[in-house]
Amino acid sequence: MECQQEENKKDCACTYPGCSRKGICCECIKYHWQREELPACLFSKEAEKTYDRSIGKFIKDYQKNRNDN
Repeated sequence: MECQQEENKKDCACTYPGCSRKGICCECIKYHWQREELPACLFSKEAEKTYDRSIGKFIKDYQKNRNDN
């Protein structure tokens, strides 16, 4: 399967300016998982801007957004 990097970039939630993995989801997931993190696309826009990709941050963000709905 060919990577659809340009198409993926349209929906990429990462705001980190120098990210070389934008639109390359498989590399992004691998990179963050090796660091016990999750990719930006799983966080709310507010949480993503903190650049805290920890699993703990994800859980707090998920619970906050779930309770807000």
